[in-house]
Amino acid sequence: MLTQEIAKFIDHTILKPEATPRDIERLCLEANQYGFAAVCVNACHVELVKSLVREDILVASVIGFPLGATTTYAKCEETKRAILDGASEIDMVINIGWAKAGLWQRVADDVRAVVLAAAPVGVKVILETSLLTDEEKALVCSLAKEAGAAFVKTSTGFGAAGATLADVALMRRTVGEGFGVKASGGVRTLDALLAMVAAGANRIGTSSGVDIVEDSLARNAAT
Repeated sequence: MLTQEIAKFIDHTILKPEATPRDIERLCLEANQYGFAAVCVNACHVELVKSLVREDILVASVIGFPLGATTTYAKCEETKRAILDGASEIDMVINIGWAKAGLWQRVADDVRAVVLAAAPVGVKVILETSLLTDEEKALVCSLAKEAGAAFVKTSTGFGAAGATLADVALMRRTVGEGFGVKASGGVRTLDALLAMVAAGANRIGTSSGVDIVEDSLARNAAT
């Protein structure tokens, strides 16, 4: 696969609470250099990212992050503010406690409200797969698709574990083709990215995008 194709799978990400404006500036410079699909940051950094990245690079803001336990109203207001500041994608965390309790209508209503608040900006729905059973993962994927989301996403990167090939494959089977699946959490190498893509991911959230693309460049140069 060509290096520029690899780069277009990547959401170049910094979500650490200690990330400074200088860290965000570096992230944007790297995104511009390598041509990543998006830059993904906490909402307070969206305006800065929008001012620095190329027009062809998406600006993704996380919402209700990382616990998903804020109110639906708060998630919607955070979404609206992020879009006003320049976000062109929204990555929201589901209410995991409601999912574990089987309160599926409340989970669906929460997702649908954010989708409506974001429209026409696309929403990625973060499952936090390490906390859910396979049945729960499939249910969240189905309701996210029904609610009008654009993607389902494995993890926040703050949970007990990140993306797995089995989870990505399950999510792809559930949503079918033509719907987004983002693998996020623990994807740090080119081989890991390629495996996730083969399993069904069409976007990868990682803070290791530069290393991945540099590895791709080195391998292509060696062939």
